[in-house]
Amino acid sequence: MPKLVVKKKKLGGFAAGGGAGTGKKVTPLRPFGEPKTAPCQVGCPIGNDVRGALTSVGLAETWGRSFEEGVEQAFYVFAKTNPMPATLGRLCIRCCEKECNRQYKDGAVNINQFERFVGDFAIEKGLSLAPLRATPAQGREGKIAVVGAGPAGLSCAYQLARRGWAVTIFEAGSRPGGLLRHVAPFRLPRRVVDAEIRRILDLGVELRTGMVVGRNVSLEELRAQYRAVYVAVGAHGERTTAAAGQESENVFAGAELMRRLDRGERVELGNDVVVIGGGNAALDAARACKRLGAGVTIMYRRTKAEMPAMAYDVDQAEAEGISFDFLAMPIEMVREGARAVRLVCQRLELGEPDARGRRRPVPVRNAAPYERPVSAVIQAMIPEPDFRSSLSRVGAAGATIRWRDGFRTSLAGVFAGGDANKLNLATMAIAQGKRAAEEIDAELTGAQPKPAEAGIVVGKDKLKLDWYKPAERHEHAVLPVAERFAEGALDREVNLGLARDVAVDEAKRCFSCGRCMDCDNCWMYCQDQAVVKLEKTLPAGEHYHYKHELCTGCEKCAEECPCWYIAMR
Repeated sequence: MPKLVVKKKKLGGFAAGGGAGTGKKVTPLRPFGEPKTAPCQVGCPIGNDVRGALTSVGLAETWGRSFEEGVEQAFYVFAKTNPMPATLGRLCIRCCEKECNRQYKDGAVNINQFERFVGDFAIEKGLSLAPLRATPAQGREGKIAVVGAGPAGLSCAYQLARRGWAVTIFEAGSRPGGLLRHVAPFRLPRRVVDAEIRRILDLGVELRTGMVVGRNVSLEELRAQYRAVYVAVGAHGERTTAAAGQESENVFAGAELMRRLDRGERVELGNDVVVIGGGNAALDAARACKRLGAGVTIMYRRTKAEMPAMAYDVDQAEAEGISFDFLAMPIEMVREGARAVRLVCQRLELGEPDARGRRRPVPVRNAAPYERPVSAVIQAMIPEPDFRSSLSRVGAAGATIRWRDGFRTSLAGVFAGGDANKLNLATMAIAQGKRAAEEIDAELTGAQPKPAEAGIVVGKDKLKLDWYKPAERHEHAVLPVAERFAEGALDREVNLGLARDVAVDEAKRCFSCGRCMDCDNCWMYCQDQAVVKLEKTLPAGEHYHYKHELCTGCEKCAEECPCWYIAMR
């Protein structure tokens, strides 16, 4: 039995335990612990229990755990939904931080870099995903095929393996990772990708590389041999400009350039490279070219404010000496022989918003085209694949994707996700893989998939913001610019992450919205001795017991709960 800790308390000069005659409010309401949903979890496309991971570290000492035990628990909290926290800790666009209630006090918690810290810790300590794998349950006999070893396919395979399914991944390339291998290694080291993929495969997931579905094996063969097929082919094609002359030998697609560099190939770029585009792919290509010794200019048809790339990546590119030519686009590539030597460009201005609400770039009236010399051109614009024809790439010509019907396709037993369903970022791809696995598992076992329910979400107006001590947000360390161009520059990571003490301090900034954090407020403010404090060796949030027979319903415990955990009913 847990040991009771019963003490008399004095508050405001009155002894605790007062009853009639004290002037207190008396109601029939009684306190209950009622966990609620943190807004960061709702904001996360994957549904990560961000609060659970942060408090595992931030409150480790309070709960009698060591630092290592706290971080290990945080890893398994993240890994339930995201098997690649070190990867997404470097790539995610931080949707969770946009919802964090701490932003209304002194800055959102740096969730993204905390996740990276936890992921890196797991790699360093060799933590396995095996503890999260369930024993195969009835109805999970047979195998499932996953086509594509990018983030969507890996996520789906992982979640299916967790549920006890035997999974085989068919990957067209020589290595798994998909478009993760197109991210510049100074942003995403290959050792991180390799380690997190290996951890998934160690669950028993079979990987078959060099297998192009539709050529080495047909989709019909997979449908015959596997109970379900999940198609997660990436968008490896790339949109190009309408400029004439782009077939020149020194004009590259951004993905092609990164593939060649990833294979260790030497690429002749010259000293006047123009990168066309404004997303992270363009930034990666430009910064890679700079590390290879080229002078680089990014040409973007909107302004800096409209660039879809992460703002800190743009700032880092500027610090590294990369030039920008905004509100401009090429209309012709002038060739000499097989090479482009000049770009003919058009000046633009922002006009009316397009269908997505972004102001459309239009040519400046009466502005004459201008020319600029180039030694190489990199076209690194966002790909625009034909999603409806994506299944034709795996031998299913004419098959369409019924987006309104989850991840199912018009082919029985065939599901589609990742870029085959909707082009998006790595975070969204992992989220899609997770949801597709849940849908596949439910269909094959005859279970009803559980709809995602946010429950009661804690808004900032429900918190006692003044109760929390001020604590400014911590940012990650960055490699000095002068050190980014030393030998092996392509592989020298620029963003260095959070140090151990900083990561702990950042975790402690979490408000624990809607979840008991054992602050003792309810115990200290109760004048009825109705809140009993238990030993803190118990799980988090189970350290208080409410004796309703002593409670007068004054609601003081709920009013003084900083994180809106206590409900009166």
